[in-house]
Amino acid sequence: MDLSVDANRLSNFSHSEQLQASPAQDIVAAATPDRRKRACMARRGQVGKIEVSGRWYVVRFWKYPPGQDRIHASERICPIDRKALGYLTSGERRRRATEIVDASGVNDAKQFVEDNVSITFREQAEWFLNHAVNRKRHPVKPQTISGWRYITNNWLNPNIGELPLASVDNGALKMLVVKMHERKLSAQTMTTYVNLTKLIVSSAIDDNGDELYPRKWNNNFIDLPVIENQKQPTFTVEQMNFIVSHASGQDQVLYALLAGSGLRIGEAFGLEMKHLSTDCRTITIGQAAWGKTIQTPKTKSAYRQVDVSSDLAKLIKEFVGDRQSGLLFANRSGKLLSQTNVVRRSLHPILEELGVGKTGFHSMRRFRATWLRKQRTPEELVRYWMGHAKQSVTDEYSKLSDDMEYRREVAEKIGTGFTVPAPMIPMVPRKQVHKPETVAA
Repeated sequence: MDLSVDANRLSNFSHSEQLQASPAQDIVAAATPDRRKRACMARRGQVGKIEVSGRWYVVRFWKYPPGQDRIHASERICPIDRKALGYLTSGERRRRATEIVDASGVNDAKQFVEDNVSITFREQAEWFLNHAVNRKRHPVKPQTISGWRYITNNWLNPNIGELPLASVDNGALKMLVVKMHERKLSAQTMTTYVNLTKLIVSSAIDDNGDELYPRKWNNNFIDLPVIENQKQPTFTVEQMNFIVSHASGQDQVLYALLAGSGLRIGEAFGLEMKHLSTDCRTITIGQAAWGKTIQTPKTKSAYRQVDVSSDLAKLIKEFVGDRQSGLLFANRSGKLLSQTNVVRRSLHPILEELGVGKTGFHSMRRFRATWLRKQRTPEELVRYWMGHAKQSVTDEYSKLSDDMEYRREVAEKIGTGFTVPAPMIPMVPRKQVHKPETVAA
């Protein structure tokens, strides 16, 4: 399982987008058996009542001690004698009364929640995960949610799940990092887990969309390690030639396509006949496979057309044969392939024979990106074919990627970087039972 969390998705999450009530909101807004005696968020915003008590003007207001009935409190404002030291006019008394009430904390939503709400990190995490996948604005993909649930269930909840949400601060994260370091987790993994924790804490908002527990996170105090020398394996030209030549059947076409186009493995598994141009030189990416389902791509940049060289297109066309519909790569029953099975049964045995450490399909994507750079491919085309976001205003202005004839010309010129195998016998699945129309959002 890939436990990494998409960094862009974490950084782009907007707390004001949460339109449904969080657990903290549910609790502070819920009615109690006797609203007149119990704390109630609806009565926040007191200004106090100014009265005369003996020789003093006082302000009276309600206080709500944690776990107790409300009490009527009063605080002195100023003497009633106009000649006495400290006497205030009517307007000054009103301002002073407001300051006294505000200073007491009865109008502080955050203080109110900390004193009266027992929402735990575990409860907020469950709400956050459910809301993230169901919200209307930028819903999170099932694959990302699956990774987040793994992190939450195996690391966050066991260590900080029972803490009140208000207590999850820099100190709590520091202890979490210590435990992860003891288990020898990588710097990237620890950063991913900490970032998810921060998202969950900040997802608790009030009725105005403001964070209930705003934090100034201090990674130096938390002692979060810096990500350095991250492992990003790739293949050389010689290794890629060996892999393609030693693969058989549709695996050979799959590996050639991955290394010759830079597609992600989910994008390749999600390809259908309708996504191929007539000559198979242009592939349209509009969906991706995850597990046993088809879902839309993660980002807008992932929607694209990828052009390949004529020799690779010929291999794909011969592999397709007379098929007009269904998945490009499928098992014998026409269903989606299992990434785990292909890696275990095909790729890893070839790598073992080659004498290379075990790695996944993403190494072929890195091979393609490296080859494109070596051939001095225009950077705009590199990002477009790889499905990466544009990085500048100039990128937005340029429409180089819209010129299919130019794209094909470049794709033919740069080639694949490895020897494409000879055309093979077309694959005909025994039964096409896949229903491509059911696409997850």
